[in-house]
Amino acid sequence: MQIKIEIAENMKDLLEEEWGDLPKAAKEALAIESCRMGKISVGLLAEMLGMGVIEADGWLAGRGVPRDYSIEDLDADRRDLNTLFS
Repeated sequence: MQIKIEIAENMKDLLEEEWGDLPKAAKEALAIESCRMGKISVGLLAEMLGMGVIEADGWLAGRGVPRDYSIEDLDADRRDLNTLFS
């Protein structure tokens, strides 16, 4: 799917100075905000941006997007690790 966004020429130049490739920056911003809002998973974000899940997780962290990781998730991970390494 293709989306067209119209931006005034003088604004385009300013934005390109800051963000470089505007279509890529817009796609990344949409992916970040969708993930932040809980509308898509890290897996879907990874697919959208053409990267692996682990890479996407680090990519999000590098952009200050907090990981949605609850106490329940931590407890489940601890149980799994105890089972694997007991």
